[in-house]
Amino acid sequence: MTPALFGRMLPGGVQWQTCPMLLAFSVAPSGTPAEGSRPGDASVHDAVAAAVKIVRDSGLPNTTDSMFTTIEGEWDEVFDVVKRATEAVGRYGSRVSLVIKADIRPGYTGELTAKVDRLEEALAEGP
Repeated sequence: MTPALFGRMLPGGVQWQTCPMLLAFSVAPSGTPAEGSRPGDASVHDAVAAAVKIVRDSGLPNTTDSMFTTIEGEWDEVFDVVKRATEAVGRYGSRVSLVIKADIRPGYTGELTAKVDRLEEALAEGP
């Protein structure tokens, strides 16, 4: 079933799935640790590192902080990376937790840094 969003056209005949987007995601294993996991280690850094490697190897603009990895690109290319990163994390446990937040903004690219630049300018100008 295709959600109604996908059939809709934006002004100018642009389809949602071809718009530039920022997508922030967090993915982590849970459940029974997989073979090869460090005994007694509750950290998920090895699994997260596997996901971040896939993101960085994708060639899409990205940033990683302590909570999320954010990717910029078109719908299909961004979700392909998220799918592969999730599959990589799945090898570290019997379950996977995936959190996604997206900003789909037609006509804008370079927002991975531009949004932060605008924020910093507003802070510098003061109230």
